[in-house]
Amino acid sequence: MKGNTSFTTIAMIITNQTVALKRDCAAIAIPSGTKQLLPAGTSVRITQAAGTSYTVSASGALYRIEGTDADALGLSGPATEMHTPPTFSERMVWDQLKTVYDPEIPVNIVDLGLIYACEIGDDEQGGKKIDVAMSLTAPGCGMSDVLKADVETKLARLPEVKQVKVQVVFDPPWTPGRMSEAAKLQLGFDLDYGGAGTQSAFPILR
Repeated sequence: MKGNTSFTTIAMIITNQTVALKRDCAAIAIPSGTKQLLPAGTSVRITQAAGTSYTVSASGALYRIEGTDADALGLSGPATEMHTPPTFSERMVWDQLKTVYDPEIPVNIVDLGLIYACEIGDDEQGGKKIDVAMSLTAPGCGMSDVLKADVETKLARLPEVKQVKVQVVFDPPWTPGRMSEAAKLQLGFDLDYGGAGTQSAFPILR
């Protein structure tokens, strides 16, 4: 039954552990979003473990590796198992959105301010429908489809949810001022960071 759904997430960890891949491993290049195969023996530095994936650096490039491929990194896999309660709630939706992380910034997409709208309603055929409008830290980011799919997959697993629609929008454009106070403190920014005239401090190449 859907109410007994369980899934695993990786506790958010920032690390600089370097490992050699134990086997060939599927990866997604960041920020282009292209799929690649990293061969066994490739030396990678794990820069971030969050949500259901890992971000690694190899030969000066960043890649996303799914938690299901943790064994290729010599790891045991996602450390935290979450069981969804049988009754749907709005809090459940936001909790799930907070398990999706930007692969380059160690902050979930809610605290990063990427969720512009989240509307929950009744589906015509019974159950719930969820419509999400989300943005990215920069237009044209190749990870758009990856993050969108993350949101769709996680919300679709919730009990009573029959339909999930996610739209990526850029109007208005995202600015650092949309981050929560917790996110700003985590990243070492002043609470007033992101106001008018503030230049983004993120060293991100798009």
